[in-house]
Amino acid sequence: MNSNTFRMPVAALFATGAVALLAAPPASATGSHPGEGKASAVVLRTGLDVRLLNKTVQIPLKATLNEVSAPADAAKTALTVTLDGVEGGRPVSVLRADVATSRATADKSRAEAEANLAKARVHVPGLPALSLIEVEKVTSKAVCAAGEKPVATSNVLGAVTVLGKRVTLSAGGPTKVEVPEVGLVSLELSATETTSTTAAATALRLKVSVNPLHLNVAEVDGEVVLAEARCESPAAPAPSAPAKPDVKPQSAASSTSGAEANLAETGGGSLTPYVTGGALILLGFGAAALVVTRRGRAS
Repeated sequence: MNSNTFRMPVAALFATGAVALLAAPPASATGSHPGEGKASAVVLRTGLDVRLLNKTVQIPLKATLNEVSAPADAAKTALTVTLDGVEGGRPVSVLRADVATSRATADKSRAEAEANLAKARVHVPGLPALSLIEVEKVTSKAVCAAGEKPVATSNVLGAVTVLGKRVTLSAGGPTKVEVPEVGLVSLELSATETTSTTAAATALRLKVSVNPLHLNVAEVDGEVVLAEARCESPAAPAPSAPAKPDVKPQSAASSTSGAEANLAETGGGSLTPYVTGGALILLGFGAAALVVTRRGRAS
């Protein structure tokens, strides 16, 4: 009974000691969760200041049509935008179009935005019978994929008429259209810009300065943007750690001692001598304790 009580702790101690010496450290891994990209699109954006004849104050005229943004998916298809209280209290139809769509989508792998406008007419206060600009079709698109170079494209297709004049746009610089006693409009065609993580495209950007002198409107100054798309790339996934090389035990060379050769042939590692020494020490403690117990019985 005494022998069994004594042997169980020694066996358990030996087992835990051997496991502790032979166990490999746990492997660690860190995962990467890249953030979502961003995208936005708008069919029309105005930033105009309207000065009235009988007032000294300026009225800011800010409007957007079909403005959308993402993560997730977003889309709008409104065809008109109207402002109230500018032309003698009557509503002003800033834009009318047969087609006016915007779409934006973004997730962890890709962000994309697109704006399209067709058969569109833009008006400003004070010029109820004359369009600021008429376009057949304009489009803009921006694509930002994780780990890839962003892409921005825009196109102006068909005829463009500004303040009643048919114009030919140039990609080399702004096109200016001036109408006596009406005003001046400067157009920038198909502007695109990209960086390592962003893209932006604008089909038409108009700098407006008109003095219609109609319906109590003295001056209209500012900017009008048609078909704009922007995106920002999602964060690229972190590169995976390279695989560890498969190291195989080398065969014993002629200069290798007998002990090292035996170690290589049996597949032993550098910890084997410590495991063996620890086991011998534990067995020695057990033998000494057994001798002490037997001497105690004999006395």
